[in-house]
Amino acid sequence: MRIAVLPAALLALLTLLTGGPASAAPTDPGGTVTWTVQPATADGPDGRISLRHTLDPGATVTDHVTVTNFSDHDATFVVYAGDGTVSPAGDFDVRPEDDGRSDGGAWVLLTAPSGVESLDDGRLRVTLAATAAVTIPLTIAVPAGATPGDHPVGVVAELIDDPGAVQLAARVGVRLHLRVTGTISAGMVADDVHAWWSPSWNPFSPGVVHVTYVLRNTGDVRLGARSAVTLAGPGGAAAVSSTSSVREVLPQRSAPVDVTLRAWPLVRAGGHVDVTPLVVGEDVVDAPLRPTSTAVIVWTPPWSWLLLVLLVSGGVLVVRWQRRRTARQVQARVDAALAAAGVAPQASVSETEETARAR
Repeated sequence: MRIAVLPAALLALLTLLTGGPASAAPTDPGGTVTWTVQPATADGPDGRISLRHTLDPGATVTDHVTVTNFSDHDATFVVYAGDGTVSPAGDFDVRPEDDGRSDGGAWVLLTAPSGVESLDDGRLRVTLAATAAVTIPLTIAVPAGATPGDHPVGVVAELIDDPGAVQLAARVGVRLHLRVTGTISAGMVADDVHAWWSPSWNPFSPGVVHVTYVLRNTGDVRLGARSAVTLAGPGGAAAVSSTSSVREVLPQRSAPVDVTLRAWPLVRAGGHVDVTPLVVGEDVVDAPLRPTSTAVIVWTPPWSWLLLVLLVSGGVLVVRWQRRRTARQVQARVDAALAAAGVAPQASVSETEETARAR
């Protein structure tokens, strides 16, 4: 999840995906705060990696999470639910608090156990002694008009720093896979495709074609994707390809892809971006997953070859001009020597040829 404390970032993210413990940087002289959020029953953690529910519109279900403070001193957390999102790097997160409860996050109600403070905005304030834990019930109530498909949610515990210290956002959590039943659609396309050419100034080496695009999930459920960019010159000459994979794209969201291909400068290269949708993890997708293809064209002018031709042609012209200049200089010296000796100068070979052509 989004974490401002760098030493805690990777462990906190791992906790969100696996339910394992995470560590944050020291917030006071007491030392490092280490805590976790795990799926649970009313009796405590139950070994699940995440919460997973499939509900009809208007249905309600109750589940639990356990927050554990593994530190050797007290720590205070704010626990809340928020809409899930996936970062460009592929990491699951929850949206900022100002817009984080407009979808599935707004359907989760946390119930305060004994000794836990309930805040006005639905969050809970939890203070745990060293090595203590608390199990929090949560109720998922799907609105009657909810759209079918996936509505990802994260339930997080955010560490509250000393009010006199610099405020840091260190949080860990557990993911709630929430799907609403009904007729769903599934699709993935390559969109916003752009390609440009970076030539190599070595005429005997290929240049590079850069291709960027986004994989856009046009359906109602999360999907992964395998995409392949294929380019070839006229007549299919010098074909090249590059394959990429994206593990997860949420419904109506997109993931950026950037690839490079080494290609020869054959003036124009054409091809396509082929996308194959994939089911993520243990998900079940009851909808056809159809591959899609998007055309891509890029001009690959052979600048290095043209430069080489210009250099060779220029060299030939310079050599011919130099030879003619040298011949004229030699002939001039010969004519001067003959004139000094009183002998009439003879026509040069080139002059004789020009006279013959004139006749």
